[in-house]
Amino acid sequence: MFTYVTLGSNDIERSIRFYDPVMASLGHRRCHEGGVTDLFEWAGWGTFEDGQVIELALWLVKPFDGGAATAGNGAMIAFDARTRADVDAFHRAALESGGVSEGEPGVRPHYGPTFYAAYVRDPDGNKLAAVCRTAV
Repeated sequence: MFTYVTLGSNDIERSIRFYDPVMASLGHRRCHEGGVTDLFEWAGWGTFEDGQVIELALWLVKPFDGGAATAGNGAMIAFDARTRADVDAFHRAALESGGVSEGEPGVRPHYGPTFYAAYVRDPDGNKLAAVCRTAV
């Protein structure tokens, strides 16, 4: 369904310091080292390849219009976690890297009996979740 997801950042270097350990906790590595181009500052995590362009990546960018990056009210990106331990590691990595908890790891029975999730905000206020739907 998605080719990529973009979140705004006011400080790409700070975002890199946050997202490197947070995405690594879910098994994702940086797919682009980041930097400044003629158009924008950016860094990416996930699959991105260049030959024959295979994308499905998360990109952090300074907004093209030069304005401040702001988080959307009601907007959130939920990442798939293989295990509940990965959800725990995601939450811990986010807090250790400057994020803020929006919900400790745990089962959310209102979403289903196996819906195990944790919620955080990155340093720019973007809301993220890691979700594992296995029974244990």
